[in-house]
Amino acid sequence: MNSETDERISKVAEVTLLFWIIKIAATTLGETGGDAVSMSMNLGYVVGTAIFSAIFLIAVFVQISAKRFHPLLYWITIIATTTVGTTLADLADRSLGIGYAGGTALLFTLLMASLFVWKRTLGSVSVDTVNSPKAELFYWVTIMFSQTLGTALGDWTADTAGLGYLGGAVVFGTLLAIVAAAYYRTKISRTLLFWAAFILTRPLGAVVGDLLDKPHSAGGMELSRYTASATLFMFIGACIFIFPHKAARQGH
Repeated sequence: MNSETDERISKVAEVTLLFWIIKIAATTLGETGGDAVSMSMNLGYVVGTAIFSAIFLIAVFVQISAKRFHPLLYWITIIATTTVGTTLADLADRSLGIGYAGGTALLFTLLMASLFVWKRTLGSVSVDTVNSPKAELFYWVTIMFSQTLGTALGDWTADTAGLGYLGGAVVFGTLLAIVAAAYYRTKISRTLLFWAAFILTRPLGAVVGDLLDKPHSAGGMELSRYTASATLFMFIGACIFIFPHKAARQGH
């Protein structure tokens, strides 16, 4: 098999119901895991972001360097984007003093810019076309921005908008249901619906994660961040090893 053929092998997961189940669990783990390091360990957002950024960069490098699709590696990289997204959003929102609204606006702009440059460079932002190192790099950068945006948006909805963690979960769960209905009942671009759903799963995971580990006084269940993270990690591991996984089918 020549190098050109190797380049065109997809190494990202096929989008199925199992994909979305693991994605939501991974985004929730990103929230509890990120908070465990930056808050429970008292390392702060700067150190937490530095740690998870290093893990993210290593994971992306290994993922792009791989010759074929590895479900465990793929989902480790997804988890890395969610944890760095959590601490990076908290750093922007709180430590930099721009607030949830400012952080959300900044990250939305970065996400749209990433999608725009990707589209202009390669002609498509569809998962079905992620079959080269350049496309995969755009894919992971866009995912990282979407995960960070989702954290900020989830915090803004729960705190600034005053809906609380449960209210935020209902809002984002409802929006995801609307996207799913649009997928089955309309002819709206599948690529647009995919990225809408991908972005919305992150704030859903953020508010569910906060619901699990925040104190009762703040509207949470006050569970241990370590216990919640370990439980979510084991659930994701079970989904990876028990069920079959395929790479995304390639479009032409």
